[in-house]
Order: sequence, then C-alpha cells, then structure tokens
Amino acid sequence: MILRRSVILALGSMPLLTRGVFSQTAVRARRVGLLSAAAPFQTDIMITNAYAAARVIKDRSNVPVVAITGADPVATGLIDSLARPGGKITGIGEVAVELSAKRLEVLKDTFPGLRKIAMLWNANDLGMTGRYKNAEAAARTLGFEIQPLGVREPEDFAAAFAAMVRDRPDAILMVTDALTGLNRKRVFEFAAEHKLPAIYEYDFLVRDGGLMSYGPDMSEVYDRAAELADRILRGARPANLPFEQPTRFRLIINKKTLETLGLTIPAAILMRADEVVE
Repeated sequence: MILRRSVILALGSMPLLTRGVFSQTAVRARRVGLLSAAAPFQTDIMITNAYAAARVIKDRSNVPVVAITGADPVATGLIDSLARPGGKITGIGEVAVELSAKRLEVLKDTFPGLRKIAMLWNANDLGMTGRYKNAEAAARTLGFEIQPLGVREPEDFAAAFAAMVRDRPDAILMVTDALTGLNRKRVFEFAAEHKLPAIYEYDFLVRDGGLMSYGPDMSEVYDRAAELADRILRGARPANLPFEQPTRFRLIINKKTLETLGLTIPAAILMRADEVVE
C-alpha cells in the first residue's frame, strides 16, 4: 500500500506540473518519474499525462512508461495493440471515437438549435489532430457543419477568434492538450464575450470557468494508472499489461457560467449532470 500510495501522490501532482513526489518503503526506495519542465531524474518508471511526453520517452529512453493519454495509442504508434502493447509502454486512455460522438450528442441535447460547431485543437500534435478528426467525423454524422480552427502556438488563438467573429459558429468544442489548456482562459473569455456555448473534455476546465464537459472520471484514471505503475514496480512487464480504458464518465455543468452567457438549458440536462458547479 505504501508503494501504491506513492504512485497516486505522484499522479495527483501532475495537473500542477511543478514537482516530483517520492516515497520510501521499508525494503527499498522507489522513484516515480514525472515528466515536467523541471530538471530530469534517474527513475524506475515514468508516468506521463500527455501523448507528446510518452512519445519522447519511447523514442529516447528505456524507462518503463505508464501513459495517461487522450490520443489513440495504437494509431499514434505508442503501442502495438491495446491487448498487448509490446515494448515498454502501457497505460490508460480514452475511447476517442465514442467519446467525441457522446460529447457532441450532449451538446446537441443541451442546445437543440446548433448547426455549426467550431473545433479548436493543437494542429502540431499528432495525438490531438487524431482527436479532432474523430470529433469531426462524429459531428458530420450528427449533421453538424464544422469550422476547423487548428492552432500551433499561443499567437494563433487571436486568428482563431477572429475567424469565429467573421463566421460565427453556434458552439465551440475544444480539444485539450498543453497548448489549448494553458490558453483556456482566453477561450473562456471569448466564449463569454460572444455568448457562445462550449463543451470541453475534462471537468477541471469547467471548475475553472468553462461551461460544460463530458469526459472520463479522472480519479478513476489516476487510480488505475497507479495500479499499473505498482505492478510494473513489482516486476510486471509493460508489454504484457493491456492498455486500459476508462469505464466511468462524468457530465459537469458550470451554472454560474451558464448564467453569465445568458443561456438556458433543459431541466433534464441539469438532472443528468453528475456535478453542477455553482
């Protein structure tokens, strides 16, 4: 339990991207690596919270990896298959095709009059581009018109916003990675100024001011990633540990943001929400 708790603590620090967490057992010290902007460590295992980070370690290191990723790990070449990852990487990740469709269905149920959806994503990231393509295919199946807005650096957001001013969408879907996440406040502010509903992928974005999200329960994701890391530290090979997928998903709505936007939504949607942020 001490070993597993040390892994969970390391995962809990990941959204902050500020520090590594270490713990000792009575038998031997274990080091859990956290990929961040800080100085690198010599480690027994690495836990990554992004496709790009996992890709770097796969290409440049022999350290075992537990990857938490929203990118398709097979399509992006991280692993051979979900059942038998091969190599040194396993982990847990979203079912992007199904989740993209579900997010858009939630958006359509909440705002039935939607026709055009702007999709904002990091066009420099292979994993996020794959997520965008999944969302685009799902949107077209549901009858939506798509406004693609790929960004590659912070300066590109102004052009994306200007494009939405010239050709107004009915809603926004933001694909989340480090680039879009770090610029989330700009997206929130633009959506508020132009009274645009937006759906996000993770609940922390709603607690931070976004309107609504539908995505995996991250407490489950981190717990299962910790269990995988624990098994590897006890001798299991990542190649033989199936790449897992979340089983619990949550709909979160920010009521204050809803009121700021001056929008109303069906009572049934509020009742469906797993959490309403006041």
